[in-house]
Amino acid sequence: MSIEATISNYYNSLAAMNPDGWLATLADNAVIYDPVGKPPLNPEKDSIKLFTILTTFYAKFEIVKESLFVVNNEAAVKWKMTVISKNGREATAEGITTFELNEADKITQVKAYWDENKLKAQLIR
Repeated sequence: MSIEATISNYYNSLAAMNPDGWLATLADNAVIYDPVGKPPLNPEKDSIKLFTILTTFYAKFEIVKESLFVVNNEAAVKWKMTVISKNGREATAEGITTFELNEADKITQVKAYWDENKLKAQLIR
């Protein structure tokens, strides 16, 4: 699989709220900072909690990759996210996420740069 395909599967699995598909894109020792500044997420330990939050609060979760840049085994994605909460409120966020991948094109590290609090504020107004 290519880096581009792995990253597409990563985002598509998030949007589909599919933890198994999402975990399949990640190396066993992957570390995720989403957003940067929060404690790292350990996918194996924290995926159930993450996807429970997604499915509990969001009726729709969409991420559009606006730009993808790949250099060797690293990539950066500029993206825009739209969510619709279960109570019908819509919110958007934009960000840039960097990825590091191993030789098997599995993601070993994710660093997502975006303002989670700004997104949450849109949902409670």
